[in-house]
Amino acid sequence: MPLSARDEALTGDPRAGRDGRSSDSPIATLVAACRSLATYVTVAAYVLVVGTPGLLLSIAFASKTLLYGLGHVGVRLALALAGIRYTVIGTAKVPDRAVVFCSNHESNVDPPVLFEALHDRLHILYKAELSKLPLLGRAMQVGGFIPIERQNREQSVAAISRGAASIRAGNSFLIFPEGTRSRARELLPFKKGGFIMALEAQAPIVPVAISGGRAAMRKGSPIVRPVHVTVRIGGPVETAGLGVEDRDRLIAEVRRRIEALRAENA
Repeated sequence: MPLSARDEALTGDPRAGRDGRSSDSPIATLVAACRSLATYVTVAAYVLVVGTPGLLLSIAFASKTLLYGLGHVGVRLALALAGIRYTVIGTAKVPDRAVVFCSNHESNVDPPVLFEALHDRLHILYKAELSKLPLLGRAMQVGGFIPIERQNREQSVAAISRGAASIRAGNSFLIFPEGTRSRARELLPFKKGGFIMALEAQAPIVPVAISGGRAAMRKGSPIVRPVHVTVRIGGPVETAGLGVEDRDRLIAEVRRRIEALRAENA
């Protein structure tokens, strides 16, 4: 469902418990399997019928507005069909300027939920391997997303500088500092790239805690189960006046705030 940039939104699913878990009964599993199949087929059709022409038009007219509009419609469609509902708390804390959203990452549904919930033009640092996907890779480039090769220091430094320049131009970014989904309840060690990008841009970092999505997809299963996800946004951590030498202290502070937000979600 669409969200205002400053209004909190709440959606719910009666089949999802308070912890985001769904029923394991055979009927519930069958319903989830049918919904998952409908989601995959519908989204694939949307990408082919609407996404491909839309991407071509976006490239032809250099229109990020069209691209993001199509992206949000696709994400809303997928979340609705799969039964993914979410609550957003704390939107009023987001400054009215470009920021770096910094979130934990525990499930496959986190990126689409955050893309829909946090900002209408959310930019992302993403794994360079995804650029090889024909349609998705091109869409990311047009949208201003920035690929990063973690094993290539020279490319990583250049990507971070590009990201900082994009933030200074008014674009907000989302980073997952853990680098991958956490299988455990504890946060993984934070990578430094996104924080250096925020420091270079002198942009505030907004801590975000997302929870409830872990039960949506189980290891080895393509079934997406309906869950209720909570997105809790904290107050910004300012970077103005800080330098790269302050990155470790900055990381520790943002991590502490995300852990506190996760505790509130729990």
